[in-house]
Amino acid sequence: MTQSIELNVNGALSVVTADPGTPLIYVLRNDLKLKGTRFGCGAGVCGCCTVLLDGRGIQSCNTPVSAAQGREVTTIEGLGEGQGEGRRGKAAAHPLQQAFVDEQAGQCGYCLTGIVMGAAALLARNPSPTEAEIRSELDIHLCRCGAYDRILRAIRRASEMIGQGASKRGG
Repeated sequence: MTQSIELNVNGALSVVTADPGTPLIYVLRNDLKLKGTRFGCGAGVCGCCTVLLDGRGIQSCNTPVSAAQGREVTTIEGLGEGQGEGRRGKAAAHPLQQAFVDEQAGQCGYCLTGIVMGAAALLARNPSPTEAEIRSELDIHLCRCGAYDRILRAIRRASEMIGQGASKRGG
């Protein structure tokens, strides 16, 4: 049975009509047209569909949309928002997004949005993770291209960028 569900996605309130058990990824991609979140395995084990729910990384393919009601959902499209304006008046990139570009950490890019979102959750909890902590966080994410070394470098670079930003703000 469908019902109206109010979602806060990337800082914007939206009301969707869906069955409460519908996987969140379908609502994000089909109803809200946020195509950055990728469908991979559909079982929550590959990490492609990772989004943030109240700042914590979750797999949106096996999270019902009803679990997101009244909570804050952040997708890759909303990650850089609030970081100030970048080029051409668009939201500036999150340090992770910039670091992934700088390190050329993507190959095909299919898994990349999930990896970036998982790393964002990690850096929000721990702005200076060890390599072991980064590897542990990435354990769920399956990348068939094998760009892991560049991905690790990008996350370390983002951690440094975040640390420098905190130093400049006096934090």
